[in-house]
Amino acid sequence: MKFISGVLINAVLFIAIAGFTQSFHVASIWVALGASFVLAVLNVLLKPILLILTLPINFLTLGLFTFIINAFLLQLTSKIIGGDVFAIASFSVAILIAIVMTLVNMIVGSALKKQG
Repeated sequence: MKFISGVLINAVLFIAIAGFTQSFHVASIWVALGASFVLAVLNVLLKPILLILTLPINFLTLGLFTFIINAFLLQLTSKIIGGDVFAIASFSVAILIAIVMTLVNMIVGSALKKQG
């Protein structure tokens, strides 16, 4: 259930963030759901490996390098889904999207823990 709710929350975030900026394009809610699912799978399979490989730099930056990893995974998601329906203009935009998504997911996760 946690996986499905995370995918749905990220899909809504994709649509919301795309509405605020011209540098990020999501063609439809279905594309957002697909991209959210791909991102969730990448987070499960690839993110732990990347975190281990970048542990020294992540330690030196007090965890801030995790935003770079998240941005990389967003860019990879964009490549997998297709740049015409799910497009991120640049890596700096991907970093900003990663920061916003992390903060919103932390807030929503905290609110859901208090309810349940």
